[in-house]
Amino acid sequence: MLDTQIQEKGSSTTLVPLDLHNTQAIDTLSTTISERWKQLDIMVINAGILGTLSPIAHIENTIFEEVFQVNLINQWRLMKAVEPLLRKSDAGRAIFLSSNVAHCVRAFWGPYAASKAALEIIARCWAEELKETPIKVNCVNPGATRTAMRAQAMPNENPQTLPSPQEVAAKIVHLSSPYLKETGKLFDVRKNQFINYHTPH
Repeated sequence: MLDTQIQEKGSSTTLVPLDLHNTQAIDTLSTTISERWKQLDIMVINAGILGTLSPIAHIENTIFEEVFQVNLINQWRLMKAVEPLLRKSDAGRAIFLSSNVAHCVRAFWGPYAASKAALEIIARCWAEELKETPIKVNCVNPGATRTAMRAQAMPNENPQTLPSPQEVAAKIVHLSSPYLKETGKLFDVRKNQFINYHTPH
């Protein structure tokens, strides 16, 4: 467990189980963090659900709504909850895990792709609002990764051909550095570089 590894290095952790379906727990998270740590230096939002890969007209209302609830709305609630704590840090960092499908049109991926595209937009808006502060907000396109969600989406794919979550994490940990200058950008793990967003012409 990560908390055990942290403790072995002489530091401490506070584990706060949080279900992103539970909006009340999200709203009280900042209180829990504030009482223990007073501030928040780094927030990484990696939660997400795939929903159903299906034609748009065949997707059940409840599935569509749940995907947006978890992948967008409740992550926005997290932003609201932790912004005061990030402002107390000398170098607050917010990192949002997105997806390649936020940037391409892929049949049957409608709800998931749209929720990730919307998440990137709201993260960029947040970065713009905070640009006069030390807080840096960036999104990450991890690419295909050896996860349960990827296996759900691509059951015939050999997972051993994909990088592990640990390998991806090692490539994005620098986004939490207090020396990071970039904000409002997309970091592409496969390309190992930041990518500027462009307005269509």
